[in-house]
Amino acid sequence: MNKNRVLVGLGAVALSLALAACGSNSGKSGDKTLHVTLQDEPMTIDPNKATDVNSASMLLQSYEGLYTYDANNKLKPGVATKVVKPTNHGLTYTFNLRKDAKWSNGDPVTAKDFVYSFQRTVDPKTKAQFASYYANFKNFDAIQAGKMAPSKLGVKALGKYKLQVTLAKQMPWFNDIAASKYLPLNEKAVNKYGAKHGTSAEKAVYNGPYKVADWTGTNNSWNYVKNNNYWNQKNVKIKTVKVTVTKDQNTAVNMFNSGDVQETTVNGQYVRQNSNNKNLKTHLLGRLQYLYFNNKKAKTNSENLRQALSYVTNRQQLTSQVLQDGSKPALSAVIRGDQQDPATGKDMATSVGNLLPTDVTKAKQYWAKYLKETGQKTATFNLLTDDTDEDKNVGQYLQSTIEKELKGAKVTLTSIPHAQHVARDFAGQFDLNLTGWTTNWLDSADFLSLAQKGNTVNFTNWSDPTFNKLMTTQAGQTGQTRYDTLAKADKYLMKVKGFVPLYQPAESKLVSSKVGGLNYSLLNEAQYQYAYWK
Repeated sequence: MNKNRVLVGLGAVALSLALAACGSNSGKSGDKTLHVTLQDEPMTIDPNKATDVNSASMLLQSYEGLYTYDANNKLKPGVATKVVKPTNHGLTYTFNLRKDAKWSNGDPVTAKDFVYSFQRTVDPKTKAQFASYYANFKNFDAIQAGKMAPSKLGVKALGKYKLQVTLAKQMPWFNDIAASKYLPLNEKAVNKYGAKHGTSAEKAVYNGPYKVADWTGTNNSWNYVKNNNYWNQKNVKIKTVKVTVTKDQNTAVNMFNSGDVQETTVNGQYVRQNSNNKNLKTHLLGRLQYLYFNNKKAKTNSENLRQALSYVTNRQQLTSQVLQDGSKPALSAVIRGDQQDPATGKDMATSVGNLLPTDVTKAKQYWAKYLKETGQKTATFNLLTDDTDEDKNVGQYLQSTIEKELKGAKVTLTSIPHAQHVARDFAGQFDLNLTGWTTNWLDSADFLSLAQKGNTVNFTNWSDPTFNKLMTTQAGQTGQTRYDTLAKADKYLMKVKGFVPLYQPAESKLVSSKVGGLNYSLLNEAQYQYAYWK
């Protein structure tokens, strides 16, 4: 992607040459491939099993739930015909589905496709790590405990194109989840491919604006190809989007400057040095990067250690001098923009205040207590990170800071591909873990529950009765009362440092001036169905 607009020639011949030079396969801009990059490899294209942000990026382009988002990231109907209001005191949602929604194999998208997907997700045999997104559904707990069959989940087809969801508890964030996670699944495809469903592009079918093509499950490039069976396909302007995994920023920038890609992610020093670049778009993400501690290991199961590493970390320095990409220091376990006080409209993160100050003196005091409780004079920890530039830079900063300020502390780094990192998360194979969580709805419970007992992604195995009680209590509350309980839970979690938040990432994209429709938000990446060549 060139940084400047293509200058159209004065005649028809010049025009055709200009189009050819841009890589167009014909005179129609829809035939011209959009080239983009992704920073790491996805793990699966199975909606029930995806856990990582790269797989979520694939799903965003190729699947559609009950709701979706418009070009300005506002919620709108997807497969459902309208955004519905719940009945039965907020516990029942009834949806009429579009009769023109189809799968890429030509099958109609029906209510049974949603029922099958939801039930498959909560079935313990699936081992879906996002099963907790259904925690408020009727009978979820009993199903997860193996006391009820998945067919007893609070969802049923009232007809071919009519779906009903029954909750056990209200979900103020239901609509956002209905757009991002409550996706349908084609049962015929799952039965056909079995355990290999979603492991490659050819072993899945899609109901979104694009189909995934040429992804083997291990390669670093693939295509999104316009799904001609998508109900709104006539408004999808670009037929093919080529995705290339590019972990090295210099490579990504060179590809952008040479016109080989039209959208790519940049960070750090590049963002700082090119802040006036008209092609640069920066926005905060609905994501928290944090340190986890393995509480199954005696040497890392220590509040004194967690406190020491939290107090020694200068988050302002980390974001402004190391990341340099617009990321913001974490104030607590709740990110900026996540939830508003119902009474005042103020943001929870800023209202609660900075619960993560830097205090090297306190850090040394807690470190001394840690050494005393473990009977050691020195301690060595391995820090696990992704192998991206960003994670490696953050890991090196933490390593140097800890070793500089805490006498006797040594940190080794292990940086591995994201898929391997996730596997080690679930296997508990780490001492310290630099990881992150991207929310799919604006509600602080999503981030706070990362430390809650029973959460499948609480890799620390940390459990605190006081915190767990607060989280259980808020689940049965609404309005101001619930907000106050969540704020209290946030304060308590940061007091004992169940985990150690570091920063709220920003994402910076280089976007070609020749391409329109690529918009970003706290919750969403750009949806390529809205992209167009100018």
